[in-house]
Amino acid sequence: MKILVTYFTQTGNTGKIAQAIHDEASKEHKVDLKKIEEINADSLNQYDLVFIGAPCQLRDLAAPVKKILDSLPKSPKYMLAGFYTHGSSSSDKQNYEKCITSFKKLSKEKQIDYLGCYDCQGCPSPPVQKIVYEYLKKTKNITDEEWEKLLEEGKKHPSPEDEQNAKIFARKVLSKI
Repeated sequence: MKILVTYFTQTGNTGKIAQAIHDEASKEHKVDLKKIEEINADSLNQYDLVFIGAPCQLRDLAAPVKKILDSLPKSPKYMLAGFYTHGSSSSDKQNYEKCITSFKKLSKEKQIDYLGCYDCQGCPSPPVQKIVYEYLKKTKNITDEEWEKLLEEGKKHPSPEDEQNAKIFARKVLSKI
């Protein structure tokens, strides 16, 4: 089976998860690891399975990944699995749940065999930090001290445990084939 792990990253968070998925899938399959900028919708036709990853931005998948996903043909021969990183704690799912919805909706619309999605926390890039801070201050009345705690927690991710969980996700996806 020929597999592609492709991703968009700005801080390296999503890249770490892509590498973990690549490492696991490579144990038994031919796997290419490419940044999203290196591919287009047509280039995916040479694969049997595509893992595609993005950071969560503005509560949804990053624009470069959405652009590729939107350009996918209907009923391609490859299967799809998603992964993404987000700057929210697991208790703030409403800040990143749309990413899962986007993968599912696209797969249904494009009639793509969708095999699941993995997510984990990551530290947002400085420009995104400012947006998140302003949003939380406005919607949750977060204090500067609470923000600093959240930011420090985010800097710990993706952790080795997150990377191990990405490998487990890859194994689960591969077991469905």
